[in-house]
Amino acid sequence: MRRSPLLQTLRPVRGRLVGSLLLMVVSTLAGLVPLVGIVELARILLPAGSGAPVDATRAWVVVGVSVAALLVRLMTVLGSSWLSHVADLDLSIHLRRRLVSRLGRVPLAWFTERNSGAVKKAVQDDVAALHHLVAHSVMELTAAITLPTVVAVYLFAVSPPLALVTLVPLALGLVGFRISMRGAGALYRDYDAGLAELAAATVENAGGIAEIKTFGATGQAHRRLAEVATRFGGFNRAWMRHSALGMLLMELALTPALTLVLVLSAGVWMLRAGWVTGPDLVPFLVLGLAMTAPVTVAGYAARELREATGAARRIQLLLEEPELPEPASPAPAPSSARVDLSGVCFAYSPEAAPVLHDIDLTLEPGTVTALVGASGSGKSTLAKLLPRFADPTEGRITIAGVDLREMTSAQLYAQVSFVFQDTGLLRTSIRDNIRLAHPDATDADVRRAAEAAQIADRVAELPRAYDSVVGEDAQLSGGERQRVAIARALLSDTPILVLDEATAAADPESEALVQRALSRLVAGRTLLVIAHRLSTVTAADQIVVLESGRIAERGTHADLLALEGRYARLWIADQRAHPTALADRAVRPAGQPGRSTDEECA
Repeated sequence: MRRSPLLQTLRPVRGRLVGSLLLMVVSTLAGLVPLVGIVELARILLPAGSGAPVDATRAWVVVGVSVAALLVRLMTVLGSSWLSHVADLDLSIHLRRRLVSRLGRVPLAWFTERNSGAVKKAVQDDVAALHHLVAHSVMELTAAITLPTVVAVYLFAVSPPLALVTLVPLALGLVGFRISMRGAGALYRDYDAGLAELAAATVENAGGIAEIKTFGATGQAHRRLAEVATRFGGFNRAWMRHSALGMLLMELALTPALTLVLVLSAGVWMLRAGWVTGPDLVPFLVLGLAMTAPVTVAGYAARELREATGAARRIQLLLEEPELPEPASPAPAPSSARVDLSGVCFAYSPEAAPVLHDIDLTLEPGTVTALVGASGSGKSTLAKLLPRFADPTEGRITIAGVDLREMTSAQLYAQVSFVFQDTGLLRTSIRDNIRLAHPDATDADVRRAAEAAQIADRVAELPRAYDSVVGEDAQLSGGERQRVAIARALLSDTPILVLDEATAAADPESEALVQRALSRLVAGRTLLVIAHRLSTVTAADQIVVLESGRIAERGTHADLLALEGRYARLWIADQRAHPTALADRAVRPAGQPGRSTDEECA
């Protein structure tokens, strides 16, 4: 039988939680001792009013035991709190390490299907959602169950009939709670869905405010947000009406005044009937109120339990994400940079239709291969198979005859690096961002890579130069971030490079610098480039035209134009879209003939 996700998640700190629970039971029992002591003192002192002698020794024993119990309660509650908070801290560290470790082993394609918010929610928010349950609710719920149970046993020992009367408010409160929670499962699901819809509408409104204002859609966007908010508010009002009767009954039943009135009324009647004595009433007046108070605490703890269970389920789902398989016996390192794709097919899931079909392609060492095609033709998907963002559904990809699946990640990334349009820089120093793939690189190596990537002058202008932190004292433009990524790729010095054309989204001022940096980067490497502007790849050794996930055409720029087929039509469309684009901006190794920047400007 599959274990509960919450129990699976809490397993690493189970011993400490059990210890905290046991200490809280002892603390709750110790906390009751002074109250029982008050009752016993009443039994000792009340007869003195009728002239009976007072047993002073017994009275002092009761006082001493009560004081000792208070000290025990203080120590055990502190011990229980310490254990639960240590368990919470250790659990959060343990889970975050496991989650980050798992994220480091899942296919890179997993991240392309999810945004950073989903990762942040799992690693940060869901782990944080367990805090209150582990650090507080376990203790509170334990006390909430222990206290009324022990009090009920004690009161039944004193007077079973009056104890039954004391339980009436508790029973009514539980009935009210049951009425208020009718259909709670479906209601909570609808609540979560409504909350998610409201959050999405709010983010959409805030994130797209520039477009909304630009296109005059402010009223429409605000109406959508208002409609979602109104619908969510209406749902909450309906839920409140649905649970109002039960909540009212529960609140009335659990009020201390009702318990006090019932106990006094029944106690006086039973006293007159001779069923109880005067001292017997004292424990019911002192302890009877403790019967109902924990119910509210239990209600809050139940809510925390529900939220923590949902968080634990999401954490376990992430921890169960399939890892990218690593070979048990890695193959020897490839002897060359020749890449072969043989019969490659790919689908994002077993149920999904394939997006790549029967791809046969060879990338000779030191050559440039460009992937072109309409949006959705499979260019990015094919390019991301080479750095093993995912494995082919069918077929194989080899480097010098070695299947990528027979290499470890370290072996693969010693052969392949990649630079994409959406450059990912860590919130750390420029230096550490550049040497991400080569942590042992010297400062001199980092500076040489930055100079070759045309970013050294910009780094020198930053407040702390290479120690400046991205996002803090290093605010970089898109083109500057690209050049940092290029410096990183230069430092890694891999023989094979996958390049999602870096200048497609670059600002005009930095485009020439990025192109200059790229020319140094691609020199002597086997390059697979995704081309968005055909004018940038006219010098490629081979151009591969993709259509609906299949290779439609391949050849040089001149050969494909002569065919007057799909590529020729794409070229005409590209020239119309970019009439000032120059063929000399094509990706070419450093030193290959081409116009200077001054000639281009002229």
